Amino acid sequence: METKKYASYAEIERDLEILKLEKEINYQKLVLNFQRTKESVTPQYIVNGFFSSYKDYFSSSYPQILQSILPSVISWFINKKRGN
Repeated sequence: METKKYASYAEIERDLEILKLEKEINYQKLVLNFQRTKESVTPQYIVNGFFSSYKDYFSSSYPQILQSILPSVISWFINKKRGN
């Protein structure tokens, strides 16, 4: 890393102020990320995430499930009516 040369104390103060603000921004980002992580680990959030993933899976494969089960159900019902 190259050493920066300053011409005045005002430049040093300006850079120190920038570094101080960057440090505060990074600290606030860290606090926000910690709060979000803490909220996402609650039992309610975990259960909701678990069920929503399965809900998405079954809702997208619902027509395929019907196509595979429906003929069996119809043939079973027809055979039951005939007394077989």
